[in-house]
Amino acid sequence: MSNQTGLPPATPPATAPTMRPLSALDRWLPAWIGLAMVAGLLLGRLVPGIAPLLSRLELGGISVPIALGLLMMMYPVLAKVRYDRIAAVTGDTRLLLSSLLLNWVAGPAVMFALAWLFLPDLPEYRTGLIIVGLARCIAMVVIWNDLACGDREATAVLVALNSIFQVLAFSLLGWFYLTVLPGWLGLDTQGFEVSVGQIALNVLVFLGVPLVAGFVSQLIGERRRGRDWYERTFVPRVGPWALYGLLFTIVMLFALQGEAITRRPLDVARIALPLLVYFALMWCAGLLLGRVLGLGYARSASLAFTAAGNNFELAIAVAIGTFGATSGQALAGVVGPLIEVPVLVGLVYVSLWAARTVFRTEPRPLPGEPSRSPVRERDTAAQQDVMQEQTAVQGQDRA
Repeated sequence: MSNQTGLPPATPPATAPTMRPLSALDRWLPAWIGLAMVAGLLLGRLVPGIAPLLSRLELGGISVPIALGLLMMMYPVLAKVRYDRIAAVTGDTRLLLSSLLLNWVAGPAVMFALAWLFLPDLPEYRTGLIIVGLARCIAMVVIWNDLACGDREATAVLVALNSIFQVLAFSLLGWFYLTVLPGWLGLDTQGFEVSVGQIALNVLVFLGVPLVAGFVSQLIGERRRGRDWYERTFVPRVGPWALYGLLFTIVMLFALQGEAITRRPLDVARIALPLLVYFALMWCAGLLLGRVLGLGYARSASLAFTAAGNNFELAIAVAIGTFGATSGQALAGVVGPLIEVPVLVGLVYVSLWAARTVFRTEPRPLPGEPSRSPVRERDTAAQQDVMQEQTAVQGQDRA
């Protein structure tokens, strides 16, 4: 029926862009991670000689299988980073100073306190935990942040900052927390020596290689095919490999230490308790500090996951190199990712919940990427249904 009022017809509301449905890998990520952990433990326990074989596959003290998994995990995430926005992040002094405070002042101090509080009678495990607290995360944090829809550019900058301080401060802080501070407090002291060159090599492999690869991919891809093709075609194609790399890394890591973990379950439980408290405290401190400083959800999430994560590969390598592969210090380093992986997966979901309830915002991925959250996809579908109903009602009114 024609419009009898003489007024222009109402313009239908714009339809929200349809987000791709979650893949089976994304939808069941916690289950896949749990299966990967169990598979690694069973592989290390039931297959004779697998752990010694994987242990021999090293170059420069770095495990080749774990290195391959981490590189495969980090490259897709770092290929998504908008490097042309990095300057805006480096100018955010509140974010940078907060990260330095949490990672290099609060983090090691909190782990030192928890190690002595929970393990006063187990010096080897206590020392191993303190080493874990000194090894700030430069790898897995990029995928936890990505799953939680944090700020990729901010995470890239904070990881690079951690890498610089790791080379400069790791040995000094290890000496301070294992020798100097216990002596001041009248506690048992522990000698500590680690090569700065080994730390630098660790940073180069686990951050430098995927960072350069991601930057070069983006530079060449956008110059030859354009940004739209890069973000809507290339990035979705390589994106799933980050989770494949994560699962492969978990299997390899737990296969390496499966026998040690299953042989001493009570010791593992005692080591796990302070780690649980540590991850929760550091993540909450990062998110709340970001909220108080007004950083917004995305950068607060980056701050929280960067503060909570640890470089388990460096911690394990240092513990084995300094105290031996069968030492209690090495076992404590291995238990780190055993607890960190499931806890931080859980915190991804808590983070997405906090975005809505604490920050009053909707976490969103970049255009062309699938939603990582089942809750977010459900909400998006509901919003689209409401908009379609509104459009139908307006059409009936015009008729």
